[in-house]
Amino acid sequence: RTSTMIIWLFVGSSSFASVFAYLGGQDIFDAFFKSLNLEAWQFLVVTQILIFVLGWPLEWTEIIIIFVPIFLPLVKYYGIDPYFFGILIGLNLQTSFLSPPMAMAAFYLKGVQGDRVSLKEIFKGGYPFIYMVILSMVILYLFQPLSTWLPNYLFGQGG
Repeated sequence: RTSTMIIWLFVGSSSFASVFAYLGGQDIFDAFFKSLNLEAWQFLVVTQILIFVLGWPLEWTEIIIIFVPIFLPLVKYYGIDPYFFGILIGLNLQTSFLSPPMAMAAFYLKGVQGDRVSLKEIFKGGYPFIYMVILSMVILYLFQPLSTWLPNYLFGQGG
């Protein structure tokens, strides 16, 4: 049942993304962002805030399948390394998955633990991790080559 549910999430998300692109939604999205005349760092901040907020009610699979194909042409337009952008998305989704008000991970844990632990205790235990991830994102924003240093070192410049 779980596998079927996940497959249907992928089917629905992929269908939405395909119809969105076919109907010209990608062009509208591109034109909108380009009309804002943002710098690359501003584009990163706007997209990361959007992904963070969407990470509260939506699963990570839906966000990746729907929004990454929408943002990827803009990432190239702004001259941002796609690997760097992907790493930021991963960190961002992890943070939104743990952050109140939705904090899906906290509710999953509460469902497993039952009355042995309160939701308040779960939130309190997650805050140090959230702060570390946010600090990691700030460090990556400031020192972008850190995000691709290890893959480049291990696999060569081409990744």
